[in-house]
Amino acid sequence: MTLASQAAPSGRTAAAPAFLRNIVVDPWLFGIFAVTTLSVLVFAALPIFIVLKQAVVTEHGFDIAVLISTLSQSFVWESLANTLLLGATSALIATAAGFLLAFSATRTTMPGKIFVHGVALLPIISPPFVMALAVVILFGRSGLITRELLGIRNANVYGFHSLVLIQSLAFTPIAYLNIRGMLQSIDSALEDASASLGASRWTTFSRVTLPLVTPAILSSTLLVFVKSVEDFGNPMLIGGNFNTLAVEAYSQMVGYFNLQAGALLASLMLVPSMTAFLIHRYWVSKRSYVTVTGKPSAQTIRISGAVVVPLTIACYAIVLAILLFYLTVIYVSFTRLPGVDNTLTTAHYVTVFTAGFHTLSNSLLLAGIATPVTAIAGMLIAYLLIRKAFPGSFLLRWGTLLSFAAPGTILGIGYVSTFNAPPLLLTGTAFIVIAAMVVKNLQVGIEAGSNQLRQIDKSIEEASTILGASNTRTFFQITLPLLKPALFTSLSYAFTRSLTTLSAVIFLVSANWTLITVTILSQVETLKLGVAAAYCSILVFVVLAILALMQLVLNSTSKR
Repeated sequence: MTLASQAAPSGRTAAAPAFLRNIVVDPWLFGIFAVTTLSVLVFAALPIFIVLKQAVVTEHGFDIAVLISTLSQSFVWESLANTLLLGATSALIATAAGFLLAFSATRTTMPGKIFVHGVALLPIISPPFVMALAVVILFGRSGLITRELLGIRNANVYGFHSLVLIQSLAFTPIAYLNIRGMLQSIDSALEDASASLGASRWTTFSRVTLPLVTPAILSSTLLVFVKSVEDFGNPMLIGGNFNTLAVEAYSQMVGYFNLQAGALLASLMLVPSMTAFLIHRYWVSKRSYVTVTGKPSAQTIRISGAVVVPLTIACYAIVLAILLFYLTVIYVSFTRLPGVDNTLTTAHYVTVFTAGFHTLSNSLLLAGIATPVTAIAGMLIAYLLIRKAFPGSFLLRWGTLLSFAAPGTILGIGYVSTFNAPPLLLTGTAFIVIAAMVVKNLQVGIEAGSNQLRQIDKSIEEASTILGASNTRTFFQITLPLLKPALFTSLSYAFTRSLTTLSAVIFLVSANWTLITVTILSQVETLKLGVAAAYCSILVFVVLAILALMQLVLNSTSKR
């Protein structure tokens, strides 16, 4: 049998519609698609739909007067404007900082790359509100810098500017990891060809490197914007009078016990998030970013000399600012009573390793289960959406978009409302917490995989199919290995965010499955800052150790 006869479809298959041919050619892959789509609809779309229904339907049914009354309040539109302003500003700054770090680490001879890489990941491996606590300790009314060093009394650290600083630094790792993965996968021969034709460094950067990394820049801006819009911990602790939709929704649900108003306010966050996704999809679909063609290539460092100096200074300014905040948290973890009695003690760590060890082990176990599921599912869904056209693909695409765009609070409330009765009675179990972790972080893996797939020439997979391999075998033996940078990005993000997530799981924890982030928040609420800082410090060191182990495994497989 010739290769041509192997590749040619049968007469019955050729005569079938295109979407039926895709099913007949590889029914196993379609089965995976069907199971994946059903899971996304049940665990992502359905809970969000339940919350949206609660936002517009009261106990007396649909009442337009209640909606008008809620939407006519001035704080609703003020919170919406504040949320959009904070999200856009944080997204632009964090993406620029992430690109600077990623470009310097992959394209220049900047010294101390391992140090920069390690410190740049710190904000992503701790609860977001940790940096807010550090800012208050350093620059508040009794701050170590404002009061102790500068002698400034009654310093006002609350408001928009502090939120922008905190969120920009806290979400920079998202952009850094995403852009770094794509820069590492770009074929160096393209930039070498530009240089050999006489182009300057700036011309090569602006006309070759930057356009090829555009999908990662856009998706990073999108991801940071969405994370900033839904962030609850930082605006709650340091927002002051600068209220956001997340804080107002929480206040309505918890403070005023108005579930309908809280659900409606939280639902408004879907509008800017979904708009950002649509803009991103439209932009990327108009361009081609193929750079991985199957030809041998090697990544080389080509930028050295004087241009490296300003890049190095800017990168070190970012990482030193991050390091200052986290060293402050570590220092507070060893003080007896921060701001009052700064005597050094280890009593807080004794508390963590005795009474609080159960919560740490729970978090590590559940995050360890959720991480590979999130990463593999993200790569698989990206492949199904980018490379295949099964009937019902739009359900999978919109289901995953909704799960990521929806605030964690909506997802948590939706899970409680949806899975609190048979046949899916999951409330109080470990499974519901794992499902929330997977659903909330799934889109990051999809974005990373989609960006990588747009760089891989389809002819590589077509060659595998022509040689007789099924689509399923082609994915696992050809496509998935080429997605290694994106897979590592997804694994890193999924593990760290599963460990540090708060808003999506705070409604789902039980006596048997208490998580470390919920424990940290309770310690902060009771003003036990030393114990909270000790929990955060241990969490940071544990995650750093596991990420270092993952990096060693990735490097060893790359060498082989």
